[in-house]
Amino acid sequence: MSIVLLPEILRQKLGEDGARELVNLLNASAKNNKEDTLEFVAERIERRLAETKADIEARISAMETRLTWRLFAFWIGQAAFFYGLVKVFLAK
Repeated sequence: MSIVLLPEILRQKLGEDGARELVNLLNASAKNNKEDTLEFVAERIERRLAETKADIEARISAMETRLTWRLFAFWIGQAAFFYGLVKVFLAK
């Protein structure tokens, strides 16, 4: 964003060098504001991404724990069933 036109009365009061310096100062300020805003937004996005990643990792960990217990219970049930099945066949 650059300033193209400076009012004539202001240019007369400041002189050509002063007007040029004012335009340069305003352009530099606008550029700095834009850079600061981009940096702020980037930091905010990175922080939010890190929070989301941590949340997803925690959910996956909890899901793995539940799945492990369910598989454990399933295999215990299978072992008990086959134990009973073998016991019935050997009893005859």
